[in-house]
Amino acid sequence: MKMLGVDVGGTFVDIVLYDDVSGVFVSTKVPSSLHNPADAVLNGIKEIDVQLETVDRFVHGITIGTNTILERKGAPVWMLTTEGFGDTLEIARTNRAALYNIKTLKPPSVVPRQNVIEIKERLEASGKVLKSLDISELDNTIECLSNERPAAVAICFLHSYINRKHEEDAAILLRKKLPQWFICTSSEVLPEMREYERFNTAALNAYIGPIIVEYLDQLEALLNEAGYKEVAYLMISSGGIINVDRAKKFPIQTVLSGPAGGVAAAVNLGRVLGLNNMITYDMGGTSTDVCLIQGLSIPLTTEQYINQYPIRAPQIEINTVGAGGGSIAWMDDGQILKVGPRSAGATPGPACYGCGGNEPTVTDANIILGRLSIETKIAGGSIKLNSALAETAIRRISKEIGLTIKKTAEGILRISVARMVSAIKQISVSRGYDPRDFVLVAFGGAGPLHAAFVAEELDIKHVLVPLSPGNFSAYGALISDVRHDYVQTFLAKAQNSSLSSMYALFNKMEKVAYEVMLKENIQKKQISTNRVCGMRYVGQAWQLNVPIPEEVRKIEELIDLFHEAHEQRYGYRSADSVEFVACSLSVIANVAKPRLMECEIDSSLKKASVDRRVVFFSGEEHSTPVYNRDLLPRSEKINGPAIIEEMGAVTVVPTGWTSEIGKFGEIHLRRI
Repeated sequence: MKMLGVDVGGTFVDIVLYDDVSGVFVSTKVPSSLHNPADAVLNGIKEIDVQLETVDRFVHGITIGTNTILERKGAPVWMLTTEGFGDTLEIARTNRAALYNIKTLKPPSVVPRQNVIEIKERLEASGKVLKSLDISELDNTIECLSNERPAAVAICFLHSYINRKHEEDAAILLRKKLPQWFICTSSEVLPEMREYERFNTAALNAYIGPIIVEYLDQLEALLNEAGYKEVAYLMISSGGIINVDRAKKFPIQTVLSGPAGGVAAAVNLGRVLGLNNMITYDMGGTSTDVCLIQGLSIPLTTEQYINQYPIRAPQIEINTVGAGGGSIAWMDDGQILKVGPRSAGATPGPACYGCGGNEPTVTDANIILGRLSIETKIAGGSIKLNSALAETAIRRISKEIGLTIKKTAEGILRISVARMVSAIKQISVSRGYDPRDFVLVAFGGAGPLHAAFVAEELDIKHVLVPLSPGNFSAYGALISDVRHDYVQTFLAKAQNSSLSSMYALFNKMEKVAYEVMLKENIQKKQISTNRVCGMRYVGQAWQLNVPIPEEVRKIEELIDLFHEAHEQRYGYRSADSVEFVACSLSVIANVAKPRLMECEIDSSLKKASVDRRVVFFSGEEHSTPVYNRDLLPRSEKINGPAIIEEMGAVTVVPTGWTSEIGKFGEIHLRRI
């Protein structure tokens, strides 16, 4: 069986091919294409020289949805809503993003007010019909829309999470009369209370829908033309995979598709190595994504924001900061050095790429300090690094600061590290976790380059660099299971409820989920489920998601689990009454996965040593050995400073650290 994993980032496309007969992995990187991302994917596949007709599973992680929202380049969206509720997206929430700035503005809705159409219909909060759907009015609306260029419609009626009939009837009629339009309902996308969050999530689903559908149609056509015959899958934000047809229906689930692959791969590696607590650190060319994993459990949330827009679809709890290899260093109005969030991206890229970029970046700073060499292979060797161009870019900003080029470069890296450390503290210290209790798992093209410096700031003693870290997220796509996530509002006082009523709802959701998966040719024996209950103290606005273990038999046991979760997150527990808010169900179908092969290399440090060069650490120059990772023998310790190079990534071992190759070829960095 051959498996092909693809992860499209802002700078590079990562490709991984696994053949379970030989147990061999093949990987490569090619530059991303903003205008033709599907072509970049096919170019990467050509690089690894595989016949697509021999591939049994293709899994793809994408960032198109995220970039569409961030850049506000989505499709025109119309929204049909209950009469009297046309301003829901405009009003949004009353909280302020900048508390002390009286001029702060909310982001404009993705649905212009003139595109919001109110329809006569109304449900009670119980789901009882107060006013039936006015079909004649709906027909008039459809007639008006038919004169517009095909785009997207989000149908968002009040209390449809309890009774979805009005939304479903409207959707049937729209899909029949507007077949070229992207149509979605809030009860399909997010059947959960809170009008604004539900309406906005459905609107964003419609906003990115036509763009995602067009891309996937193009990708499928190219794959089929190249010989691929099987179903294509996409990574989703909750860490699983779904088939292309489901992704076209629920594109909002793919918004954090790319970073999810790396987290899934880290959990798999941790399980194999016996490491239960990890902080993943994925630094690419544009941004850095971090995630805290305790007990090998992937943390999920429904309270994420992108560009201040709430998205309540289940997502891995990943914190993203605009600090990557291509992040640009610049001086603000107060003449203070800043790094990011603006990035040089794939085009033109850092100055040292020689592709037209002239602004100083993190990659250029690493060139100046000797941590990257002009011999370092970028994108499979297709990009040649130019130290003179890097020096020119850094010199320009060093003159403004009044420091030497090397001290300026080191300052750029320190600021970049500080931003990444802050991102990790937000998911650890701010939530009651001590980062010293975790292993830092560093991957992405730039992660191993900076990991030890990030770990030093957090007093983390152990850093793990997996095999082929530059392609680790693409590898994660291959080990991810098919996953469908469901949610349903269940509002009730915990002390007055019974588990039987909650379990009855879970059973109903499971029945629907099983039917959907069986239609996707998934066998029942592959399927397992995870149940989660959203709970809160009475009077709180938002809930905590509490996993329900199989052994829970009494309502009091579930309440105790909530108290523990609340104390862990917020530092206290209350004697107040507890209430249920929502039931969430994850249905997971196990798929065949690559198996890690133990690494046995007949080599020595002498054979692995390829160079010695001057590298700048903490204000001083050090004569530093450079090793080829592919030739490093197992269990041989290397004391820092040292540089370990491989295709697609460089690992820096600073002074005071030691490195060792593990049984599966991973690098273990430890503080001496």
